[in-house]
Amino acid sequence: MTASFIALHAAVITVSDTRTVENDRSGALICERLERAGHVVALREIQRDELETLASRLGALSDAGDGQVDVIITTGGTGLTQRDISPDALARVSDKDIPGFGELFRMLSFKDIGSSTIQSRACAALCGRALVFALPGSTGACRLAMDEILIPQLDARNQPCNFATLLPRMRGEAAKN
Repeated sequence: MTASFIALHAAVITVSDTRTVENDRSGALICERLERAGHVVALREIQRDELETLASRLGALSDAGDGQVDVIITTGGTGLTQRDISPDALARVSDKDIPGFGELFRMLSFKDIGSSTIQSRACAALCGRALVFALPGSTGACRLAMDEILIPQLDARNQPCNFATLLPRMRGEAAKN
C-alpha cells in the first residue's frame, strides 16, 4: 500500500531583534519550501530574542488542540551568544527531545562549513501536539535543513518512516492515512 500525502499545518517563527518579515530571507525560504511541498503555512511571525516570550509562544502554539499547527519551525537564535535563546526556550516546553535531528543537521552541515558546525545548537522536540524544529538563522542552514531533512520527513510518502504518519500516534490519535 502506497501512502498518500498529508498536508501539515506549519508555523514559521523567525527569532530576531533586527529582522522584519520584509527582510527575513530565511523565514521566506522555509515558507516557500513548505508550500512547494504541499503543506500549509498557517502562521509566520517574528519573535524577539526573549526567552520567556518565545517559550510562552511555542507552548501556546504547540498545545493548541484545534489542529491549527502540526509543525513549528523557528529560524535564528541557535548559536552560542547571550541573545541566542531558541534551544533554551524549546527546552522549557519540550515533552520529548528528538536528538537525531540536531545530530544529523550538524553532520550534513559539516560538509558545507566544516568544524564551524559545532557552534550550532539546532534541535527538535515534540511539544504538546506539535513537532518543533529550531534552525539556525542563516539561509544556507535553513535550505540544508529543509531540503535534506524536514521536507522528506514531513512527507507521509517517505519510507521507511516519517513524522507525518507518526504525528497522530505521538498525539494518541488514530492515523490519518
